Amino acid sequence: MQDIIAGTLKFQREAYPERAELFRRLAGSQSPATLFIACSDSRVVPELLTQREPGELFVIRNAGNIVPGYGQEPGGVSASVEYAVAALGVADIVVCGHSDCGAMTAVACGKDLTGMPAVAGWLRHADCAKAISDAGEHAGHDAKVNAMARENVIAQLANLRTHPAVALALRQGRLRLHGWMYDIASGDIQALDPEQGRFVPLRDCPQTAAMLNDAVRQP
Repeated sequence: MQDIIAGTLKFQREAYPERAELFRRLAGSQSPATLFIACSDSRVVPELLTQREPGELFVIRNAGNIVPGYGQEPGGVSASVEYAVAALGVADIVVCGHSDCGAMTAVACGKDLTGMPAVAGWLRHADCAKAISDAGEHAGHDAKVNAMARENVIAQLANLRTHPAVALALRQGRLRLHGWMYDIASGDIQALDPEQGRFVPLRDCPQTAAMLNDAVRQP
């Protein structure tokens, strides 16, 4: 905790003065262009990955970068998605999975979560991705986990479309959905290419937007 306190004091002493004018502009309002949905994993830092300044991303983070389908009792993720789209008017939503994901490892490998019932219940939102991933063949443990993580990104993009605010914005052509996979070891990011139905290096398709349909599946 002392390191965190020291870092906070350093921010106030050094980083804040360098961006004082930016923070003054942000003090009364925000207008982020993108909603970025990522895992809570400490190794995944959306602002660092995208090199964005404060105020440019609206971020949701949770175990497994999950977006529950819209239901009768919307939770915090649903409320944040709705606010980002309906109130802030974001133009893009990115769902970003990552390598070595603990949540996806637990799902893919059937880890015993008896002692963590809340986690087990939360990860049921990845059941669709698990069914598809389990139907495939995988070279080994890492390949199985990475396939699960990719399918989970696709599944959560599909869940996003069940949210009324998202569905409306998509129909009106003012919102784009993107699926990303981040490799921690290499720093590489792959993006879901709907035309090819698979993830491809982002550097090769910087304009890729995921327009979901039944054909969008990672082989």
